[in-house]
Amino acid sequence: MRVLSRLLITSLVASPNLVHAEDIDVRPLEPMTVTTAAQRGLDLDTPSNAGSRLGLSNRENPASVAIADRETLDLIGARDLQDAANILPGINLASFPGRGGFVSYRGFTGAQVNQLFNGIPLAYVIAARPVDSWIYDRVEAVGGPSSFLYGASSVGGSLNYVTKSAQRVDQEVTARLGIGSFDTKSAAIGVNKAVNETNWVRFDYSYTDSESHINRVERRADTLALSWLTDLSDRLSHTLAFEYQEEQVDNPYWGTPTLTPQLGTIRIDKGLRKKNFNVEDGIYQQRVRWLRSVTQYQFNDKTSLQNTLYHYGAKRDYRNLEGYRYTDASNTLVRRQSGLLQRHTQEMTGNRLELTHLGQLFNRQSDWALGLDFNVNRHTGYPTSSGVFDTVDPFNFAPRKFEDLGLGSLQRGRSNRVEMASIFAENRQGLTERLSLVSALRYDSIRSRLQRQRGGEAFRGDWNTLSGRLGVVFDLNSDVMFYAQYSTSAEPPGGTLTTSNNSSLDDFDISKGRQFEVGSKFNYLDGRGTATIAAYHITRRNFLTRDPNDNTVFVQVGQQSSLGLEIASTLQITDTVRADGNVAFVDAEYDKFFESGESRKGKTPSSVPKRVANLWLIYEPDVSWQFGTGLRHVASVYANNENTTWLPAYTLYDAFVSYNLNQHAALTLRGRNLSNKHYAYSGSGAQYYVGEPRSVDLTLDLKF
Repeated sequence: MRVLSRLLITSLVASPNLVHAEDIDVRPLEPMTVTTAAQRGLDLDTPSNAGSRLGLSNRENPASVAIADRETLDLIGARDLQDAANILPGINLASFPGRGGFVSYRGFTGAQVNQLFNGIPLAYVIAARPVDSWIYDRVEAVGGPSSFLYGASSVGGSLNYVTKSAQRVDQEVTARLGIGSFDTKSAAIGVNKAVNETNWVRFDYSYTDSESHINRVERRADTLALSWLTDLSDRLSHTLAFEYQEEQVDNPYWGTPTLTPQLGTIRIDKGLRKKNFNVEDGIYQQRVRWLRSVTQYQFNDKTSLQNTLYHYGAKRDYRNLEGYRYTDASNTLVRRQSGLLQRHTQEMTGNRLELTHLGQLFNRQSDWALGLDFNVNRHTGYPTSSGVFDTVDPFNFAPRKFEDLGLGSLQRGRSNRVEMASIFAENRQGLTERLSLVSALRYDSIRSRLQRQRGGEAFRGDWNTLSGRLGVVFDLNSDVMFYAQYSTSAEPPGGTLTTSNNSSLDDFDISKGRQFEVGSKFNYLDGRGTATIAAYHITRRNFLTRDPNDNTVFVQVGQQSSLGLEIASTLQITDTVRADGNVAFVDAEYDKFFESGESRKGKTPSSVPKRVANLWLIYEPDVSWQFGTGLRHVASVYANNENTTWLPAYTLYDAFVSYNLNQHAALTLRGRNLSNKHYAYSGSGAQYYVGEPRSVDLTLDLKF
């Protein structure tokens, strides 16, 4: 597939003889940039399914909803879904092979933040590993509990990655070629084509080959999306969509050992900032496929029915040496340990049926969404691990090969099978001309089965959850609205049932979360500016914590809370200069939590920054040129729940210049981390991950 797809890109981009004007109905060509910068930025009035099934606009939704659309992703040069998500208010997402896309949002992390693809939750953190962004249309974020929308979990919020799909346009062809630092080479193409008056197809493909700022790391990735839209009648349509992702990382980077003693600000020897401590033939591989069948029937102008049948399959392989730490306070020798030979396989099949009706009740607008959802999610692990491997001079050692660990072959471990059946309802009821009530309710029935390595059922668990939200929206006038909402979440014991074991499941109930949120969304300065502001308080109760009297036993008494403020704005400063920015403040703490026999009450959870901010300034002197500069600030985060070690804060500066060669092509030069800031984007006390240093890339974008 990789060779064939490369040939397609080369042929379509470099061989115009393959596409003849007399063979296709080409639409009038448009410039590569939007004519006025004021058309971009925060959009409060376009209907969206983000944060609601009723197609509410951001202004109508009593919640904090943020969207990074395709134009925004291109503007900031988002290479993958990590770059895409981190432009949204309050999001701090880090990617590394072992933990997928690890998110901090509103004071919560990991499985407490739901990550979905096209509205489908996978209930497995590693499944949300950020992939190349080309095939995605947008990223949506909903702050706080959203179990009413996506099912169990999501106390901190939800991220939804939406794939490009076939649209009813005659023809659209886009392509991108790029080169950059670390010997990066990339190519991508997207084609949307009308087959006839009732059929449209779309093909998107991207290829990336890159080395790294860390020695010996090399990454290759292919992403493919195919979709076929058919109008079977005036009222009935069907979309068949397929996505495939393949990624291989040779000698993946698992962090750099931190200097001892590990107290206060954790540091590394900067002479090791490029050093890779993995074995010389380490591997991370993943192969992911999605298949969706979406059928829509429009009964009339007010009532529609949609059915989504979906299947997901993935296989991930690890063969690495992942742990490194100094042997003593002299910081002269590093112990390499934690060899891991592992495979994860996951399959999920499900079906979602949704009925939407736009009606009236008591002579006021009353819109309804009702639905059923059912899925079966199965995960199997093949874990084999080892302890200490060797002790080396960190500046001069032979990486050695994985076979030297003596781990043998893959051994099948436990399997988790999770079935979830759900029923949900949502309503928006007009109360007066200016006031509306938005409510939602969802019931989930969850059944979990855990199978031992050599067969036989080890655990059976059944839970029933109820979650919802109640919100009011008040339109002060056409420019200003205020809202308030109360929402709840339900989280299975252990956080993720697909990988839980007996000790985190046995005899435990559902963990509950709740949020109070107030906010406003408004235009200002005669419409030149648009802003959103949200204040919230979230409490998560009855999650698992270690028994203070017996560290080997879990008890379900934990409580965690967060209090925060998020602000986002777009301002058209002049006709040619625009500013886009957001800032989020959060104060998160454990109210009741035990670890290693000690109380962590009043401590801040690890990996939660108290401030995250983004700012972009865009200057467009004419339709040919575009200049931009941006910054991202992430506050210091604790590296442990004891709050005795922390990673320092960092601020990164980016910039780009783009020139439209003609109405078909644009050339963009982009610099990242221009100050060459040394920083850690994630880590623990023993080792942390060094962020990318200064880099540049050059891309050629084509549009026909």
